[in-house]
Amino acid sequence: FKLGTIGDCYIAVTGLPDPRDDHALVLAEYAEVCRRTFNEVCAALSPSLGEDTATLSMRFGIHSGPVTGGVLRGHKSRFELFGD
Repeated sequence: FKLGTIGDCYIAVTGLPDPRDDHALVLAEYAEVCRRTFNEVCAALSPSLGEDTATLSMRFGIHSGPVTGGVLRGHKSRFELFGD
């Protein structure tokens, strides 16, 4: 599920709150579906937005390891994850 964003980066997690042995595989499969869908959407929008739309790209980074979560208080309270 979507956890948040950092700038132009979209953060998603697997294996939370219940750990799963295949967490990395599930996230890699999710990234592939996102990439495929992104390319399909860009191709569909290319005729109306211009041919450069079809050359847009998406990047993915996958990290695996322990995390700590907590609620940050302030003007806008939010849940945040912290890792190494």
